[in-house]
Amino acid sequence: MEAEKIVNQYFESVSSEVLARAKQIKLLITDIDGVLTDGGIIYDNEGMEFKKFNVKDGLIVKHLRNNKILVGAITGRNSPVVENRCEELKFDFHYHGVKQKGAKLKEVLETLEIEYEEVAYIGDDLIDLPILTQVGLAVSARDAMDYIKPAVHFVSNFDGGKGVFREVGDLILHAKGLLIPILQSYQNQGK
Repeated sequence: MEAEKIVNQYFESVSSEVLARAKQIKLLITDIDGVLTDGGIIYDNEGMEFKKFNVKDGLIVKHLRNNKILVGAITGRNSPVVENRCEELKFDFHYHGVKQKGAKLKEVLETLEIEYEEVAYIGDDLIDLPILTQVGLAVSARDAMDYIKPAVHFVSNFDGGKGVFREVGDLILHAKGLLIPILQSYQNQGK
């Protein structure tokens, strides 16, 4: 089928090392600003905060969780908008206002009994480095700070808020041999 061919061609350029790392992932954690959003924050005159999320990022959460891959967020800011989005997507956990992300990750992994090499993390700035330098699959948005990119295994083809999370979710599912069956299940609906 044409769709499977496209998926395989898309991931052809991903190194075998990154695919091997992705295959081991049991937990995908993301930063929010600059990953799930473009990093912009809009305030109205009453101080209400607005953020734009990419719906394509949200759709893949269900498929990750259905395939026993946990999904979480660790973000440095407190934002009711972000909390609502994480709840809507049914993230397994989400922590807000975290300034020591490495310490929070350690706590999460001890609780879940997951090893660092079984974790993928998507970040884009300095506050993410303590996690990016420890996990099995470190990813940055294409528009992450240039000095963050040498610390990651994979730089997304997308900017923050433009599908980074979706690409990483697809990458993990593809590496595990799960993405094409998901695609086929959609193609077969209604037949």
